Amino acid sequence: MTIEDVSMTKQDSSSSTTASVARWTVHVEARLQQRAAARFDSIRKHVHTYMNSLERISLPAKLQGWQDVPELASSVDQITICESRCPLNVLSVSDALLQIHVYQPSDSDTFEEFSSGGPGDGEDETMAATVCELPNSNWEGLWDSLIYGDDVKMKLLDYIHATFTLSDANVDFNLISWNRVVLLHGPPGTGKTSLCRALAQKLSIRLSHRFSSARLMEINAHSLFSKWFSESGKLVQRLFSSINELIEEEDTFVVVLIDEVESLTAARAGAVAGTEPSDGLRVVNALLTQLDKLRHKKNVLVMSTSNLVKAIDCAFLDRADIVQYIDLPGREAIYDILRTCLNEVMIKGVVPAIPLPTLKQVQMYERSHETTSDDIFQISLDTRKRTKNIGLRLLNLGDKCRTQGMSGRSLRRLPVLALARFIGLGLSSMPASGSDGLDADSGAPQVEGWVAGMERVVQEQGDELQRLGN
Repeated sequence: MTIEDVSMTKQDSSSSTTASVARWTVHVEARLQQRAAARFDSIRKHVHTYMNSLERISLPAKLQGWQDVPELASSVDQITICESRCPLNVLSVSDALLQIHVYQPSDSDTFEEFSSGGPGDGEDETMAATVCELPNSNWEGLWDSLIYGDDVKMKLLDYIHATFTLSDANVDFNLISWNRVVLLHGPPGTGKTSLCRALAQKLSIRLSHRFSSARLMEINAHSLFSKWFSESGKLVQRLFSSINELIEEEDTFVVVLIDEVESLTAARAGAVAGTEPSDGLRVVNALLTQLDKLRHKKNVLVMSTSNLVKAIDCAFLDRADIVQYIDLPGREAIYDILRTCLNEVMIKGVVPAIPLPTLKQVQMYERSHETTSDDIFQISLDTRKRTKNIGLRLLNLGDKCRTQGMSGRSLRRLPVLALARFIGLGLSSMPASGSDGLDADSGAPQVEGWVAGMERVVQEQGDELQRLGN
């Protein structure tokens, strides 16, 4: 639930009245230090006490000031105010229903692997699956780095919440059915696999009050086919036997990720047409059977990705509760992606820092008539004008990137390619004047220089696409 209705009853000798006060659910995540030994319940109480001492909180934001609380400073690494359906940027604490999640990420890499080698063939083995412990420090920040034009991330979180609500109510499966299977499909480079990993990480944090541990099993769909006839179906069964062993521990939450699931269903279609060995048909039938067995388990979620959704037959699609298209980023999403990239290089000291406008701010600038298109590309010494011009240039660049159909993966390469242009020209040989995007004192590129570099890269890539089209 995103809004909690809290009823306050006031009674007197003659009557009673009930008033309903709407409070917005706000999720707060407290990340513990690697070697901290504090109890999660204790930290949760201290965070709750500290936040109740505040008058207002920003949404979203990294919380500050808790370092003055000794019990928090000794164990906590970071406190983040995360998702909320509240449309406001600032919310009174009295109007917030705080959901505090305490977690301690693991710094370990893959700790278990499953091989797909056939009998007697120990030298030709491919990895069928890997298992990672969650939450994992390798995926810290991944959820926030994924930017989409629609509300897909909240949609997935709400879906998981809905399944647990029905499970807790012991709803009759014969009347209302769900499979806990999600399919993300769309063009390459849109972050489908990353979103699955980020969601697994997020759920391991949000469900920590339900499950003491969480794991992610990533299945390599291509490796489920053995060169040994009739062994592929047995491999799938062995793999899901391992999954069943994990979920036998009811206090462990397991996310199963099947990447490029179309490779399985394409093999099934080929087997039916007679163009592929019948072993491929056994693989998919075994997979669908095992998925049906998992649907009654409360502590497992199956996620899958595909670049070719048309290759997936209806048997698998029918089992997916959510079939979500992940599109190429639009203009607004591109702006936020590029803005986060530039903020990162400024935070790390690669370029001198300057405030960058939010999407709402730059849209207001665009609607105003104070700035002409020629002014956008002029360098000003005034910080406010620089901020405004940089934001408008990024927004214009978003239009060009959208026209070229650039994916999120391609967009996050732009700062690297822009820097390569500066290195190729030689920073020391470029005039150190503020008018060319360089810092007048150090000769290092300013943010304007990075923006100019990205504009040139996008223009060059557009020219290359035209050549390929001809």
